[in-house]
Amino acid sequence: MIRKNPNGDIPVISPSAYVDKTAIICGKVFIEGDVFVGPYAVIRADEVNEDGDMDPIIIGANSNIQDGVVIHSKAGALVKIGERSSIAHRSIVHGPCVIGDDVFVGFNSVLFNCTVGNGSVIRHNSVIEGCEVPENYHIPSTTTIHSNADLKSIEQVTPVQATFSESVVQANTELVKGYKRLNNEF
Repeated sequence: MIRKNPNGDIPVISPSAYVDKTAIICGKVFIEGDVFVGPYAVIRADEVNEDGDMDPIIIGANSNIQDGVVIHSKAGALVKIGERSSIAHRSIVHGPCVIGDDVFVGFNSVLFNCTVGNGSVIRHNSVIEGCEVPENYHIPSTTTIHSNADLKSIEQVTPVQATFSESVVQANTELVKGYKRLNNEF
């Protein structure tokens, strides 16, 4: 469902993107080309800051927002997800938050008030808040990071992890094509 927010902002979605009919896209949201938005995802830009303004939620080209993901923002802060990034099933991305290009965020992870550098991998059930994850970092499953100091024990992404992230993007890019073809059948 595509709908306006109370300010009257309406989502802008590239014609080459695929948004499942059960997803809710609300307000000042920009979805770029070849993005996959899966079933029951919610992307909602509707809160304003103290001046009555809001920054958008931006989903970069060739990224995928999988089933049940929630993306929202506190007080109209920016949420930006870079190109070729994957936000896996039931994760929450709550702004302010900037996620770089080629990032993988695993199932049920929560990101809030953080920046995640290009090429980073955040595995399943992790919580990242109040920090800046550098480029190409690997956050293991069930890790909780609450400050930059917590990142001292974190290692770099291995080639195997990078290949996995790329394969998720490729699989979802193919889903965009397949579902777009199916839309023509109904």
